[in-house]
Amino acid sequence: MENSKQAQTEPQKEITPQNSQAIAAGFKYEELKLSIEQMLKFGVHFGHKKSRWNPKMKPYIFSEKGQIYIIDLEKTLVLFEKALEFVRHVATNGGKIIFVGTKPQARHVIEECAQYAGMPFVNNRWLGGTFTNYREVKKRIKYLNDQEDKMEKGDLQKYTKYERLRFKKEIDRMNEKMGGIKKMDSLPQAIFVADSKENDLAVKEAKKMRIPVIGIVDTNTDPDPIDYLIPANDDALSSLRFVVGLIAKTIKESKNEIKTVPKTEKSVLKNKNNRKNDPLKKSDEMAGMGENSPK
Repeated sequence: MENSKQAQTEPQKEITPQNSQAIAAGFKYEELKLSIEQMLKFGVHFGHKKSRWNPKMKPYIFSEKGQIYIIDLEKTLVLFEKALEFVRHVATNGGKIIFVGTKPQARHVIEECAQYAGMPFVNNRWLGGTFTNYREVKKRIKYLNDQEDKMEKGDLQKYTKYERLRFKKEIDRMNEKMGGIKKMDSLPQAIFVADSKENDLAVKEAKKMRIPVIGIVDTNTDPDPIDYLIPANDDALSSLRFVVGLIAKTIKESKNEIKTVPKTEKSVLKNKNNRKNDPLKKSDEMAGMGENSPK
């Protein structure tokens, strides 16, 4: 344990702004594993400068090195596993988790990992009302899907070249804003935020709609609004790819497990999960209590 703690205070020479992209670019999802060794390798433990910290993150800080806070990876390990367990639960039950990350270094990671996991995502700008005014957003999503369908089938060929160009620009503009959520036909069961401070509006909407929030919290972030927090570096590309990649891998594996379970076992599992909420079972239990209760 002492060795792991000492390692946290030693800056990883291979993780630099110049080469972090090259280090993170070639990883394979199947090689990702939640461990302190891998978190050290990907620079998950590097926080922000001392002058930019949030006092609420004090319980998750291990030490200070060269005016930079070092995140306690032993606590990250426990909290990350808790977050992954919740992710497994949502994915196993067929739920949707929307990936959100709008920082320049997070955009490609969010899109790549969300598509790998088969989940909706937002990586450009959070559209205000995506959760709280979803009824209207859903109308715009339907319009976008209809326009793309018409263009694919050639239904727009009857218009002039100028009008077709205008339709195409409109579709491109809408895809930039909501392309990642155009297959989201209902509100998701959870939201994963790669930069909680940057996307505080998404977190606020999720809390208002009672949607559980999973999020990376760096040393400059308020952890209170996050239901399943992951104390980690939210700036380095290598750290982002590790954390987001593990979330995506967990979802993919959970969905694959459902596909491999025989139908008979699926029905048993489904009945077991719904047993607690079965009104008939509850009424039977109440009847049994009535028979044994004193008159």
